[in-house]
Amino acid sequence: MFKKFFSEFKEFAMRGSVIDLAVGVVIGGAFGKITSSLVNDIIMPPLGLALAQVNFSDLYINLSSQQYESLAEAKLAGAAVISYGEFLNNVIHFIIIAFSVFLVIKVMNTLKRQEEAKTKTPKTKECPYCLTQVPVKATRCLACTSQLKD
Repeated sequence: MFKKFFSEFKEFAMRGSVIDLAVGVVIGGAFGKITSSLVNDIIMPPLGLALAQVNFSDLYINLSSQQYESLAEAKLAGAAVISYGEFLNNVIHFIIIAFSVFLVIKVMNTLKRQEEAKTKTPKTKECPYCLTQVPVKATRCLACTSQLKD
């Protein structure tokens, strides 16, 4: 019983799609760290500087009656806050990831179409006399009855 279960699991795990998915998850995790760094360390500081030296990750709305100097202090005290600055960072992060994935898929689809176009054998050819599409194996044009060369 256990051997059968293990062999089925092994068969499932060794499928190409499962391995591809695992590689995708690992690369996606690393890509997420890179985009987080891009947003937090490269995009947001100049944007914050341009908007009166604002650090977006420190923007919050305090829902408690007590005042706090920073978001970190409010969170440490357990105060109820709306961290809209972190939300903005996450939205920008998501947009960058979504755009990057879109570009990767677009490039892959273009390459796939080019590869298909190379390997796809045409089913018709053009008659050199009347420009009608005729089957590749035809020796005479259906429209003008001209003799076709191979």
